[in-house]
Amino acid sequence: ELDVLLQTLHNVPTIDKIINTDKLIGTNIIELINSQASQSQITDVAKTKKKKNYGRLVKRLKHKFKLANVVLQKSDKSKVFHLGKIEDYRKKSEQYMDKTQAYQCLGKEDPLPDLIQRTNKYLLDLRLAKWITQKQYELLSIKPNEVELAHLYYLPKAHKPGTPLRPIISGLKHPTIKISKFLDDLLRPLFDKMAQDTTIISGFELIKKFRNFN
Repeated sequence: ELDVLLQTLHNVPTIDKIINTDKLIGTNIIELINSQASQSQITDVAKTKKKKNYGRLVKRLKHKFKLANVVLQKSDKSKVFHLGKIEDYRKKSEQYMDKTQAYQCLGKEDPLPDLIQRTNKYLLDLRLAKWITQKQYELLSIKPNEVELAHLYYLPKAHKPGTPLRPIISGLKHPTIKISKFLDDLLRPLFDKMAQDTTIISGFELIKKFRNFN
């Protein structure tokens, strides 16, 4: 019994050490988690401050550009920006529009509501005539908050003398874009099949067709 008692007394410090070690490890883990959480909060605060600073900087630059009557625009076919006078852009735009006679300034006129109404009516007529299914009708129908008029803008060709402008038509949200994509999905496979013999996709294929032609 004395030996057992002595052994028990001998083991007490070891148990205490194990318990203390476990507590120390647990404390370290908690401190590490708290430290990481604190660092994460600091990072989030820093990101928020950066976003606010960037927003203020952009507003200041826009205001200064407006006061100076200049425009900052991404250039065509290069990774640089071009700083030009608004008046130069306006003159070149008018010259291009007069030359092509393909565009006109709408001013305060907004033909978008009428275009939406006529497009939806056309789709409804197709549905009633059973030319399209109910699912297709719902897919192609236009919601006013999803569309906008196609518009003309320009990218400056900074690498050419006189910095001419390249006209770009943006129509990604035009009211008829859904119909256009729908027809393309229908006709594209047929076109690819019909044009297979006259389509060249590589230099090797071009040489092969030349040899067959000769």
